[in-house]
Amino acid sequence: MTKLFLSLHVLAAVLTVGPVTVAASMFPKALRSAYGASPDDREALTTLRTLHRICRVYAGIGIAVPVFGFATASSLGVLGNGWLITSIVLTTGAAAVLGLLILPAQDNALMAAETRVPGPASAPVRQPAARLAMLTGVFNLLWATVTVLMIVRPGSTTGA
Repeated sequence: MTKLFLSLHVLAAVLTVGPVTVAASMFPKALRSAYGASPDDREALTTLRTLHRICRVYAGIGIAVPVFGFATASSLGVLGNGWLITSIVLTTGAAAVLGLLILPAQDNALMAAETRVPGPASAPVRQPAARLAMLTGVFNLLWATVTVLMIVRPGSTTGA
């Protein structure tokens, strides 16, 4: 059963966290492009909506990652190990950054882009795009750290 849980955990992580990290990373540039585009250019807004939808949908489905992770850890008997507790804390932090900061900021930026008036737009978009880029970097760094902890696992007997 452990191998099944581990396989599902890894598959869930790859199939849900991967799209969110890519879409969230692409959003700030797409936001700048949408503001630089003509107000009649619907493609730029469509790109923003699509990236935001990917982030929202895959974030919701991503709950499977910790569910299968806890099942795996329980079957391995490692729930109290320091590396796992650290991973849980970092994963919770990443989820908070995504759910409380990135997704609402994307909502606001998308709403602003949809209702913007024609004219120079470099100033109103620069700060939200830069903030989103920074938050996405933090989110990605947290997930990269969790990934390394899952592979290296201090005290592991796998030889890693």
